[in-house]
Amino acid sequence: MMAPMILASATFFSFAHPWLLLGLLALPLLALLRGKLGGTPGILFSSTKLVIAVGKKRRSRAGAVISSLVYGAMACLIVALARPQIGHTLEHITASGVDIMLVLDVSGSMTAEDYTIGSSRVNRLDVVKKVTREFIEARPNDRIGIIAFAGRPYLVSPLTLDHDWLITNLDRIQLGLVEDGTAIGSALASAANRLKDRDAKTRIIVLLTDGANNAGKVQPLTAAEAAKALGIKIYSIGAGSTGPVPVPVGKDMMGKSVYSEVIFDFDEKLLDQIARIGEGKYFRAADTDSMGRTFREIDRMEKTKVQVEKSSDYHDYFTLFLLIAACLLIVEAVLSQTLWRRLP
Repeated sequence: MMAPMILASATFFSFAHPWLLLGLLALPLLALLRGKLGGTPGILFSSTKLVIAVGKKRRSRAGAVISSLVYGAMACLIVALARPQIGHTLEHITASGVDIMLVLDVSGSMTAEDYTIGSSRVNRLDVVKKVTREFIEARPNDRIGIIAFAGRPYLVSPLTLDHDWLITNLDRIQLGLVEDGTAIGSALASAANRLKDRDAKTRIIVLLTDGANNAGKVQPLTAAEAAKALGIKIYSIGAGSTGPVPVPVGKDMMGKSVYSEVIFDFDEKLLDQIARIGEGKYFRAADTDSMGRTFREIDRMEKTKVQVEKSSDYHDYFTLFLLIAACLLIVEAVLSQTLWRRLP
């Protein structure tokens, strides 16, 4: 499927021949040379003291005004030759359709605080939500949906291009919304069901769990085989560190969290088998950094192909500057022959 998206048009100002604007640099030099050489005298006097009182003070700047009009007209002519333009561009972006269902474990084991954000210790779900949000933001042209699961799966968001709404629903995910357990097979089957009728060129399931399948009516490998038959690729992610992990069990009298070291069942072999069947890849994300790298690696391997077609429409405005130049020359001619007429 090809999903077109049209961006708003952009307006910009440019010159068709900008190098001609270098001619503007010659005008100050021309004015300087003309000032040093002076104009051709109409009448010769042995001394200027004889005619000092002839001209009035208000007319002493007449030559400067007349010259400014001429130079202004020349500047406008140079700008006109450079062909000033105002352009409008419209970009048509066509993105190859990629549909992604994110399947996130929200079972009780996700309360384990063996991850960190900055210098603070946080639980597994907080880190999963953080890196998932970054993954969504990095793929603006893909339809993405979310299924959360514990003892059974539930839909957080259907496939959508409205990623702001998607992230809002992601932030609302909490532990304990459904009965505890880890129904990996049922969650995979639910995600595949959401993708099966889509006509996207690429359909992907990203499964993230920190446990072993112990609930649900569908076996994980059976669900993986069904997804493969539908042409759906599966990436699996094993979250959390192995061995005893700190799990909050309450608060002490000072309001500080009290922890207990717990060992959770984790079926890494199963997750690897699921990814192999789904022709994807299995990742181990034992800490915050590796979790982030995992999502970035999936993003890199499943890049959306984008084609951009740009159309431009230009309007020339050189006639405006020609008109301004003509007006300046007309004003100069009128003034020099009337109010500021020069002696022959």
